[in-house]
Amino acid sequence: MSAPQAGPAGARTVVPWVLSGRGPEALRGQAHRLAAHMADGTGTGGAADVGHSLLTTRSLLGHRAVVLGTDTPELLAGLRLLATGERADDGPATAVSGTALPDPRVAFVFPGQGSQWRGMACELLGTAPAFTDRMARCSAALAPFVDWDPTDVLRDTESPLWDRVDVVQPLLWAVMVSLAALWESYGVRPAAVVGHSQGEIAAACAAGALSLPDGARVVALRSRLIRTALAGLGGMLAVPLSPSDVEPRLAPWAGRLQLAAVNGPASVVVCGETAALDELFARLTAEEVPVRRIAVDYASHSHYVETLRHDLLDVLAPVRPVSADVAFYSTVTGGPLDTTELTADYWYRNLRGTVRFAEATQALLTDGFRVFVETSAHPVLTNGVQDSCEAAGADAAVLGSLRRDQGGLDRFALSLAQAHVRGVPVDWTPFLPDARTVDLPTYAFQRKRYWKDPAAGTAHRTAAGQRPVEHPLLSAAVEPAHTGGTLFTGRLSAQAQPWLADHEVFGATVVPGAALVELALCAGDRLDRPALGELTLRAPLVLPEHGGVAVQLAVGPPDDRGARPFTVHSGAAEDAGPWTLHAEGLLTDPADAAPAPFDFTQWPPPGATAVDVTAGYAGLAARGYGYGPAFQGVTAVWRRGEETFAEVELPETVRADAERYLLHPALLDACLHPGALAAPDTPTRLPFEWTDLRLHAVGATAVRIRIAPGPDGERLDAADTAGNPVLSLAALSALPVSPEQLTATRGAPAAEPLELRWVPLEVPEGAPAAALPGLDAARAAADAATDGTGTVPGTVLWTTGRPDAPSVPDAAHAAAREALTVVQEWLADERFAASKLVVTARRALSVTGDTHPADVVLAPAWGLLRAAVAENPDRLLLVDTDDHADSVRALPAAVTTEEPELALRDGTVLAPRLTRSAPTTHTARPALAAGTVLITG
Repeated sequence: MSAPQAGPAGARTVVPWVLSGRGPEALRGQAHRLAAHMADGTGTGGAADVGHSLLTTRSLLGHRAVVLGTDTPELLAGLRLLATGERADDGPATAVSGTALPDPRVAFVFPGQGSQWRGMACELLGTAPAFTDRMARCSAALAPFVDWDPTDVLRDTESPLWDRVDVVQPLLWAVMVSLAALWESYGVRPAAVVGHSQGEIAAACAAGALSLPDGARVVALRSRLIRTALAGLGGMLAVPLSPSDVEPRLAPWAGRLQLAAVNGPASVVVCGETAALDELFARLTAEEVPVRRIAVDYASHSHYVETLRHDLLDVLAPVRPVSADVAFYSTVTGGPLDTTELTADYWYRNLRGTVRFAEATQALLTDGFRVFVETSAHPVLTNGVQDSCEAAGADAAVLGSLRRDQGGLDRFALSLAQAHVRGVPVDWTPFLPDARTVDLPTYAFQRKRYWKDPAAGTAHRTAAGQRPVEHPLLSAAVEPAHTGGTLFTGRLSAQAQPWLADHEVFGATVVPGAALVELALCAGDRLDRPALGELTLRAPLVLPEHGGVAVQLAVGPPDDRGARPFTVHSGAAEDAGPWTLHAEGLLTDPADAAPAPFDFTQWPPPGATAVDVTAGYAGLAARGYGYGPAFQGVTAVWRRGEETFAEVELPETVRADAERYLLHPALLDACLHPGALAAPDTPTRLPFEWTDLRLHAVGATAVRIRIAPGPDGERLDAADTAGNPVLSLAALSALPVSPEQLTATRGAPAAEPLELRWVPLEVPEGAPAAALPGLDAARAAADAATDGTGTVPGTVLWTTGRPDAPSVPDAAHAAAREALTVVQEWLADERFAASKLVVTARRALSVTGDTHPADVVLAPAWGLLRAAVAENPDRLLLVDTDDHADSVRALPAAVTTEEPELALRDGTVLAPRLTRSAPTTHTARPALAAGTVLITG
């Protein structure tokens, strides 16, 4: 147990313990678990150490709470209040909770006169450096205009100066401006400000529109004129009615009474002559309207102010406003205002006209502001703001700063906590100086079971001829008698498997390929085929925004090698409909189950260079990868030549479920991220083909991985933190994906799979038309450049020919060997390090619309060249052409695109894209009884 935290001058300093969870039950579980951790002696360190660790080692989730106290016993009391679901606003410890707003932009609200109280904010002097410093600067700014010291008056609660308007208003200005600085020192910065009457002066200073000397001039000299010219001439009434209800009631006193301010939908202030106010007060009281007199003897915002105009414009003429970066919402105009207009005339109109505070509040709500912080010694406008929010149907946070007789840092910390739980970023570190990191209990997972109770569900499936499958993604299996195979069924949704919601691509929730691998491995494990021979993605599986999808994994009978083919389909979870093929492959039982040799015990690998990936996931988000917390598992990356090494671990949000999977899909998917993290310029891709994947251990939560180029794609090996093998993947291929490809399937399973199509590509305007230099000419130019007599061309052309050989296989081998030699020499020649080789061939492939097959001699070489392009996208470009005259002319412009592979047909530039397949045309069923029928397939 820690002693109370000591602050400046020995004051007890409040300590925050910040907690969060996914839902209120999880939040209470977090509080209960931390309280038990600290109460039973398991926890180490002091209260500040725990607070620091909660801030720096825990994710910040949507449901939040802050417990405040000066020592561990007080904080434990707050935790117990939170754990029981109760809320506490005072006492030895305080716990506040709430749900973060999606857009917590902050507007600072500065009230007019009325929030003052004797001794307000005195406790902050000396205990809050930002407040103390700004108060000193405000006092210096006021010094040329007043003959009293603001700090002395604040501390002297018996001073008669508290009764003077020309003292109270400058004091309020200084306190409000200093409270704004205090909020900002804890990381809470406004995106907008709004002020009520004289509060607009503080708002202008907080926004940066007025300097402190100009703000001091306005508030000091204007309040002095109010005291000398307006005192005793009128008064004000607060009336809890709408403007439309009040204005007709003022008719008997036309010219004597008027609306001084409209604070909310049912909150106005009336000002004017004293006798007329007395009569209105009596009438409203008789109507049982709870009207209230405001303790002033003058009538701001009335016709009396017109007598001050000349003098006010004269004394405020030196004021020079500037344009502010923070939006200024005017209560003179009722909306945003260019702050260069805050001249002497504006400050006269501010004092003379009706305060349109409710209108300005509505403008802030319309512009998306949902957090309103009243920066005053006591909240006086929060009720009006809250009423405006409720009238607009807006979920908003309306907060104060201090309260009457609660003017210290502990009360301010409570306001910070109320802002934090509503999503406002708060810097708590000033409350936790010199704190260290200590161990904390793990997350309080809510063990909600998503599957039916085994006793009932198993009996139901067994009665229906199904066998239960205890796996998070599959629920049952059945063996159709006529196929000799096995059909596995399950259901996928962001509700049943919440981690799926953390895998988005271009805004669509896509089931990762790693999850389809897990489905296949689960089926193989039950069918004695533990290895994944191959898995090819046919269409992305996009989850609908609501509900889920049914999945079927159909495993066929063994082939002549013992391998069992399988397919993965999805369909509507609730209604009958079409099924979409997403993947197909083979399950095998290889004789050699040993992992590829690599020593993971020497870690990090000798000679590897660390790669900074601290901002890596933010960069991936900009490229369309929407990886949420469950998929952000890469913690460190190294490079050594063409090899990539990384440490990957399951985030805490999903770690507890690892033992339910063979290899958690979030962990396997994260193993594929290091390449993209280390190479930020690569296009957005999805895994397309997995080859020879074998598991050597199950239930891993953290792995070391090695990724290296292989003959058929990237090879991946993984081991646990002790170096024991976990996984080996012989080859992985990926294909680019676009938002359009996913939009077509978003919200419901695709009715048809995707297919590769070659589509026209728009060539940049102004592209060059000159012929490209050949490889021999380029080498000659490079030689000349070495002598200083030429330049190395940026783009070079080489055409792979069709070798003359006795047989087709011999010709194919010769073409592949030639392509390999040329590409290797090109990549090894440092003179062309900044150049790109354009490799062309004649009909090495068949594109959309072609009526002929690909050239079988050139096709193998083309596949080899594709692998080279995948490894060196900046050095190579493939263009398949038909030798049409228009295609020859289009080639120079086509190579200026960023595409890795193109085709030219009749002068049109084509690029490969995954697109939605055309709907299948169902022909009439043949009349089988009419005679012989030939069935092909």
